[in-house]
This record gives sequence, structure tokens and C-alpha cells, in this order.
Amino acid sequence: MIEEFIQKLPKAELHLHIEGSLEPELMFKLAERNQVELPFSSVEEVRAAYEFSDLQSFLDIYYAGAGVLLQTADFFDLTWAYLERAHRDNVKHVEIFFDPQTHTDRGVPMRTVITGIHKALEQAKQQFGMTSYLILCFLRHLSEEAAMETLQAALPFRGWIEGVGLDSAEVGFPPELFERVFAKATEEGLRKVAHAGEEGPPEYIWQALDLLGVSRIDHGVRCMEDEKLVERLLKDNMPLTVCPLSNTKLRVFDKMEDHNLKKMLDVGLCVTINSDDPAYFGGYMNDNFLATQKGLNLSQEDLIEIAKNGFRASFLPQDSIDYHLRSIDEFAAKQNK
Repeated sequence: MIEEFIQKLPKAELHLHIEGSLEPELMFKLAERNQVELPFSSVEEVRAAYEFSDLQSFLDIYYAGAGVLLQTADFFDLTWAYLERAHRDNVKHVEIFFDPQTHTDRGVPMRTVITGIHKALEQAKQQFGMTSYLILCFLRHLSEEAAMETLQAALPFRGWIEGVGLDSAEVGFPPELFERVFAKATEEGLRKVAHAGEEGPPEYIWQALDLLGVSRIDHGVRCMEDEKLVERLLKDNMPLTVCPLSNTKLRVFDKMEDHNLKKMLDVGLCVTINSDDPAYFGGYMNDNFLATQKGLNLSQEDLIEIAKNGFRASFLPQDSIDYHLRSIDEFAAKQNK
């Protein structure tokens, strides 16, 4: 049964916004704890609001929900709730995005944000054996100057941060606007990723590669519109962290059957499956794997390759990657007996 196959398949998640894992129940709990008034009267009303027409309509409610996150304990609870859920989906390694500007702009100190997240990641390592890295994302609708200030504020916590990324509203905010801050991140020895080619054009992917020097493209589904770009991605073996349920929820594709993930996989691109903002887009890792499998008729071999790509594309050391690839092979061998 495909559900059981997906459940047991070892996975890595590389595209997860921790603020986007805030479930309505936890939102209300934290609002009560911190005496924050929400623009919703019930959990049901929040869920009803999760009908988005585009990226911006999602971001509006996303930032409203983040307003309940004020204390270290809030960021711990948020992160721990996600990690428990990922563990149930047999996720062995996570690389989590966080958006400090969403919080520091509200007066929440960087230390509060990052300490709560870090504590939860450490607990998951001890309790589940789950490895993790933290990626600080800059909000692209804010200035590069603001991004540079955020990077400087984060440097005292350099030991807890593996890389930097670029997220939020894509259209009208090309990667080239952030060239200097990514150059500074390079100087600090940080890995680099960027959202590009989801709602934005293929040109944004070129910029992320050539101007920001990223080692992974987040989303990247519009790469298929540019043959030369596909050749470049293949030559560089550039990973793409695709988020299928997110793409359909935000109408990048009208329905899962229209998604181009299978075509990307078939041409040899290093495609991974991830959940993006699972509380808002209706699905965690296994939900995304299952919906994609059903919508695109993916084979078990396809699913194994996608799961392997998740580890290959990760920032884990090579010996750890090899260990996880072997564990997938062992799992596959058992399935074929």
C-alpha cells in the first residue's frame, strides 16, 4: 500500500518555514498565553481563512499569525510541534528556515527567536536522533540594508546558523537586490539558498545562481520554461526544493495533475519534495509525497529517487548522506522481497 510505503521511507525536509508550521490550535494557545488579540474568534475561522488566491494573500495571514510569537518558550513550542510531526512522518533530517525580521520588527529580540528554535532542534536530536540545520531567511520585500542589519544581529549566534536564504513575496523583488548581503554571508562562511522561480520568472533563478551564488534553489518550478536554464541546473546538479501542495494551494498550478515535478524528475533534475508552510497549505511531508504520487502517478522508484535527492541536496557531511542513502536502499530492498 502506497501510504505505508511513503510512511516508512526515510526522508529529509529542506524547505520548511518554521513560522508556517503554526497550527491554529497553537496560535490560540500562544495568543492566550501572551494576551494577544487575534482577528479570528475560533480555530475553525482561522482554517476557513486559509483559502489563498496567491502568495500575497497567504503572506498577509501568515504575518498576522506570527504576532503571537513573543517569548523564547513560544519559539520552542512552535518548533517542537513541527519536529514531533516530522518525526511521525519518518523525517530523519531537517533544514529549517526562520524569518527573524518578522519578529525583530515587532520588537522581539533575535536572541529570543533563535534560542527557542535552537533548544527544540537540540531536543529533537537527543530524543529522536533527528539532525538539523537552521537557515536564516531575509524578507525580500524589505530592503537589502535591513537584511544586512539582520545578518549582523545574527552573527553572535553564528554557531547555530548554517546558512542564509531569501523568501517572502517574490514578484518585483529579484535576487539581484540582495547581492551584497549574500556576499557578506559568503565571507562569514554561511551556505546560501534562495526562493526563485515559483511565482517569479526563470530570470530570478539565473540571478540566484550567478549573483547570489546559491547552492540550492527553493521552488524553481518555472525553470522548465527556459531550456538553457535546465541545462545549467543539470550541469551544476543544482537541487530544487519543490513544495507541491503549496504550489497548488497558491495556484502556481491549478491542480496536482498539472504540476511539472514528474517532468523535472524525468529530465534528471535533482528534485526534492517538501512541505513549505504546512499549517497553511494543508500538508506535512507525507501528505506532500502522497498527494504528488497520486496526482502524477509516481512510481515507487520515483519516490525513492526523490527521497534520496533530499539527502543528496542537504548540507549534511558526505558520510551522513551516504548513511541515509544506504538506509533508503535497505528499505527499498525489503519492499522488493
